[in-house]
Amino acid sequence: MLRGLIPPTQRQTAAEVAEALDLGSGDRAGKRSGFLIMLTLAGIIAIAGVLTDSTATVIGAMIIAPLGTPILGIGLGIVTGHLSLVVRSILWVLLGLVIVVVLGLAFSVFVATPQSLETNSQVLGRTSPSFMDLVAALATGFAGGFAMCRRDLSSILPGVAIAISLVPPLGVVGVCAGQGLWTDALGAMWLFLSNVVALVIAGSIVFTVAGYARDPGSSPVANRRRAYLIVAVLAVVIAIPLAVNSVISVAFARWSAAIQQATTEWLSAEDGARVYGVDWSGTVATVDVTTDDGTTPPVDDLRDALSSTIPSYVGVVVDAGQGTEITVQ
Repeated sequence: MLRGLIPPTQRQTAAEVAEALDLGSGDRAGKRSGFLIMLTLAGIIAIAGVLTDSTATVIGAMIIAPLGTPILGIGLGIVTGHLSLVVRSILWVLLGLVIVVVLGLAFSVFVATPQSLETNSQVLGRTSPSFMDLVAALATGFAGGFAMCRRDLSSILPGVAIAISLVPPLGVVGVCAGQGLWTDALGAMWLFLSNVVALVIAGSIVFTVAGYARDPGSSPVANRRRAYLIVAVLAVVIAIPLAVNSVISVAFARWSAAIQQATTEWLSAEDGARVYGVDWSGTVATVDVTTDDGTTPPVDDLRDALSSTIPSYVGVVVDAGQGTEITVQ
C-alpha cells in the first residue's frame, strides 16, 4: 500500500518526522519562538486580507501559517502512542487559536459596521462550512502526511498550506465576534475545528500505513486503539452538522431558483417587469421586483405556482418597491 509508494531511500523515520512535528523536541526554544512569531504574523496578514477582502493576501497568510505542524503532530502522537506528544501538540494548537482570535478581536475595531462583513467574500466563504469542506480538508491532510513521510516531497508543503484553511477562519472568528456576529463566528470556528479533525484523521491514517506505528518506541496497540476511537467519535461529531448544513444550503438554493422562476413567469405579462433576486431571512424569502406602472398581477396566481414547489413553512414576500410588500405565503 502506502509503504510501497515510499522508496526506502526517501522514507523518513518516525524519529525524523517527530523532530519536524514536535515543538517539544530538539531545539525547543528555536522551534517555539519561530512558531509563535510566524503564527502572529500569519494571523495579522490573514485578518488584514479578510478586512480588505483580498484573496491574495489571505493566501499569503496560509503559506506562512505554521498551525499545520502541531496538528499533524497530534496524528503522529496518536499513531505512535505517545500521549505527551498528543497533549503538547493540542496545547500549541489551542494557543495558536487564542492568539489569532484575540488578534481578530483587536482588528475588529477597523470594521465600519457589522453589515459590511455580510458582503465580504472572505467572511462569507468561511462562516457556512459544508461537508465538501471536510472532504477537501481530508484530502489535504493525506497530501500533507504523505509529504512528511518522504524526504523528496517537502516542496509541496506550501501547496498543502494553501489548500487547508486554518488561520483565516480564526481571524474571521475574532472579527465577527468583535462585531457581535456570533452566528458567523460560530460558523467560522466550526470550519476551523472540522479542518483540524480532518488533518488529524488523514495524518493518522497515512502515518499508520507508512509503518510508524510499528517503529521502535511506539506504544502498545491497545493505547493506539483508544486514541483512534476518540478521533473517530470526533469525526462523526464534526461531520454530521456539516452534512446537515450542506443539505440545507442545497435546499435553499433550489427554493431560490424555483421562487425566482415562478415570479418571473408571474410578471411576464407586465411591461418592464424585472426580478432582481431572492434574499433570505430565516425561512422567509423576499423577492425584489419592479414594473413600469408599479402594479402586479393577482397574487393568487403566484401562490398557486409556488404551492407545488415550495414547502408550506417557507414564507415568500414580494417587494414591489415604494414600500409595497405582498405576502405570498
